[in-house]
Amino acid sequence: MFQIDFGRDGEIVCSGRLDAAQCEKAQSFLDSVDGMRVVDFSKLEYISSAGLGVLLKTQKRLSENGYKLKIINVNNHIHDVFRYSGFHVIFEIEATQR
Repeated sequence: MFQIDFGRDGEIVCSGRLDAAQCEKAQSFLDSVDGMRVVDFSKLEYISSAGLGVLLKTQKRLSENGYKLKIINVNNHIHDVFRYSGFHVIFEIEATQR
């Protein structure tokens, strides 16, 4: 199960598993956002390469206007996925604080 919505402070909150089956839902939501955005991954358990593609497409669109995504509360596993894919140089990422 995957959920994406706005949190109480306006951040984008993702929870569950962002895989190929959920990409359309995520892309539809992210296509509606603009400006500098914080994406909270504290409840995200898994992200696939298809999910990374959704984030990359959104980052590219936002960067055309000088904006970007900042991804926070990234668990160790997902942080490894970003590092191994090289996406850690594309996004501003903050690991989970313990």
